[in-house]
Amino acid sequence: MSDLENSQSQNTISATYSPEDNKLRLYASRRLDAETFQRVKEAGFKWAPKQELFVAPKWTCAREDLALELAGEIEPEEMTLAERAQMKAGRLDGLADKRAKQASAFSRAADELSQAFHMGQPILVGHHSERKARKTQERMHSAMDKANKAHKAIGYWNYRAEGVERFANMKNDPRVRARRIKTLLAELRDLQRRLNTAHKALAMWEKLTTDNLIRLALGRGAAHALDLYWPVERGEMTPQQAREKAIASARRTIESDNLARWIAHTLNRLSYEREMLGDVPRFTGEITPTLLQMFVREHGADKPKGAKVDADLFTVECDAPLPAHIAQGCSVELSGDEWRDLMQSCGYVPPAKKPEKPPILNFKAPSGKISVVNPWQREAEELPQVELTKAEYAKIYSEQRGTRLSSCGGFRVRIAPNPKHEGPRYMAGWAAIFITDQKQHEVPESVREVEAAE
Repeated sequence: MSDLENSQSQNTISATYSPEDNKLRLYASRRLDAETFQRVKEAGFKWAPKQELFVAPKWTCAREDLALELAGEIEPEEMTLAERAQMKAGRLDGLADKRAKQASAFSRAADELSQAFHMGQPILVGHHSERKARKTQERMHSAMDKANKAHKAIGYWNYRAEGVERFANMKNDPRVRARRIKTLLAELRDLQRRLNTAHKALAMWEKLTTDNLIRLALGRGAAHALDLYWPVERGEMTPQQAREKAIASARRTIESDNLARWIAHTLNRLSYEREMLGDVPRFTGEITPTLLQMFVREHGADKPKGAKVDADLFTVECDAPLPAHIAQGCSVELSGDEWRDLMQSCGYVPPAKKPEKPPILNFKAPSGKISVVNPWQREAEELPQVELTKAEYAKIYSEQRGTRLSSCGGFRVRIAPNPKHEGPRYMAGWAAIFITDQKQHEVPESVREVEAAE
């Protein structure tokens, strides 16, 4: 065994994964050989000289396979993101201190050289000391420039150190973590959509047996057969051969190990982020089919249909199989408590109901004016009331029609640019609209009280 092979055989490599930043890291006890280094580089790992390790910007199946091949196993990263940021900030602070020392040294050197020109001593042109004086002046100016650059570098490295710590704190902020969970859910839906499309395409292609139906599906751009239309049209393959290729493509997607690993990895990251965010409260409200559809759709279910079987039994069905972490198959039937447990285990929190807007009232104000809230200035303003028919109001452009909240906050009124305005249209102010041929409401008590007080 050569010396190089012997040194490489004693090289130990360990791999770690950090769920905080979704990065894989490789630690090597010695320098990698050229072939291994090239493989690591092609996989997307980069050398971090200060940390003395290889780091990948994010997890992928290929990078995980390479890390497992080189290290045998992947261990959890012991150093947290905050600790890593603190170490980096310490290194940057050290650079700032180093530049501060350099700035002081250059400043002292410039001061010492300036003594040659004490009390404004000029350079004597033609004197034997002219050459030395000019050289001393150049050295003084050079030292002053270097001191100035070092002073600027102090602020730069301090700013970098503060930025590293701010970034670490930002990553651990609960609001940022909640947004990261939404991003992971969107990635999960994209991955699940590929599976759903493959399952539906497989079911469709298995039903199509005649050449005419296959040609029709190819012409409509059916899934997993986008590149098969023209080969069939040119006679390069038969419709049945195109059908077999489409079926094989759909099955490859369904049975893809990489796709399954990506989904499992995304679910693990979701679990970690939810655990760091805190306990997910158990839903105590009413279970409805609409709520269940929202729940399974958020996790990637394809067009779910919810139904209530009996008083406390609900079912959800899809054309494609449900996500594996929710149920097996295309349908699931659970009781209300079982659905609540499943939502809690998946980290699902039903969205809070939006507060209902005040009703739109159509009444005739006795004073001919209605006080509303200006949405831009947040102040009350009085709008003149104009009577229009339903047809006349419908003729106004939809972009110019709307509603305004009353000053009391108890109702809304319709508004539009004042159609009775005389003059340029762009100068017309807003007006409250009373529809004469529509149901008329009673004048609100708040309006009566204000007009009585006036």
